[in-house]
Amino acid sequence: MDKCGRTLFDSITCVVFLFLDFLDAVLCVVFKLVDEFFEGNACTPCYCGKAGDKNGENKETEMLSESLYGRKYMLRNMGFLGFARKWRIYRKKKDDRDGSVNEGLMVNRWSDCGCQSCFSWMKKGYDQKLHVVVKNLPQGRGDETAENVIFLHGFLSSSSFWTETIFNNLSESVKDHYRLFAVDLLGFGRSPKPNDCMYTLLDHVERIDKSVILPFHLNSFHLVAHSMGCLIALALAAKYPKFVKSVTLVAPPYLPCAIDGATTSLMALNTFAGKTLWPPLAFGKSVMSWYEHVGRCFCFLFCRNHRIWEMILKLFTLRRELNFMEVDLTRHTHYSAWHNMHNVICGGAKLMDKYLEILNKSRSVKVCIIHGDHDMEVPLDCSNNMKMKFPELVELNKIENVDHTSVILGRVREFAKSLEHIWASS
Repeated sequence: MDKCGRTLFDSITCVVFLFLDFLDAVLCVVFKLVDEFFEGNACTPCYCGKAGDKNGENKETEMLSESLYGRKYMLRNMGFLGFARKWRIYRKKKDDRDGSVNEGLMVNRWSDCGCQSCFSWMKKGYDQKLHVVVKNLPQGRGDETAENVIFLHGFLSSSSFWTETIFNNLSESVKDHYRLFAVDLLGFGRSPKPNDCMYTLLDHVERIDKSVILPFHLNSFHLVAHSMGCLIALALAAKYPKFVKSVTLVAPPYLPCAIDGATTSLMALNTFAGKTLWPPLAFGKSVMSWYEHVGRCFCFLFCRNHRIWEMILKLFTLRRELNFMEVDLTRHTHYSAWHNMHNVICGGAKLMDKYLEILNKSRSVKVCIIHGDHDMEVPLDCSNNMKMKFPELVELNKIENVDHTSVILGRVREFAKSLEHIWASS
């Protein structure tokens, strides 16, 4: 009976994702035409072609995750997605003939929100630095002897993940001696969401450099990161192994690197957003991560109109203010979320062993992992594998009966005390 049920479930799954393959192919054509109408030469190409269809090889294209072009579609394998490639070739020939260039990628896309909070970073004169919330020392205390901590949030989140929770639960002695920096990562919250950026680990590290480390003259700091932010934290620590005193990773999406980096990226996509119908959250992740144009439709409906949905939610729940997680969920563009998913979570997976080797050799950085044993989004095996591969570098703390978010939000005071202990012992 179980075998028959499993066969039926697999058959339904196959049919659903085959339909999504077809729907994404149709939407590819629709978006190409609409983008051309609204944006002209500024329209951004999609990834419906094959890897060999990339227009030229440069430093940017080399850093793209293989999961962008390596996602397998039945219709792509049958040649049904050739329209994107043919349209791009046609546009290039037309642009070359007309003498036009692909300018204006910084303009707001027609399918993105243009409200004040989403659009402010594009105003003339804006320096395009990341939005950073700084918790300074009490007045009268000098910054010279202060310790510094940089907090990095996870996917589809913002600095509020830390400022609304941990910042308020640290002890007074810590607040008197530590400067706290909570960063809105590139593409999320109130930070820039450019359409001419690939959102690679290098892009994130460079923005944190320009927004936090250089302007505040940090020559010593701790790092605390959740989920996707863990990959960025390790990249940052590998760049500044002499500056970083400790790295605290919560549910790091780590996979042992295969000999072929492309295999690791595709493995990450299947591990963290594999195609499945159940549970519903996993189905949503798979649709948004595998189907570029279907995902863009959802972002058009919800992210572009987030103010309307927030108002509706307030009316139905009779609340004057929404929870920060409800607000953060739609404060991004499809372009920024799509590229962060593939180029940071999937593409960054193949670089993690390299960064950890640097930290392991430095002998000066302490890496502490905190992971819930009921985490369904980032399996506990990820942290176990990191501990097994780098036993001397990594300290693993497994928390029972908590999941991906409740490992922090369900035990805020305990988590704050853990951070204080890590900082004090570093």
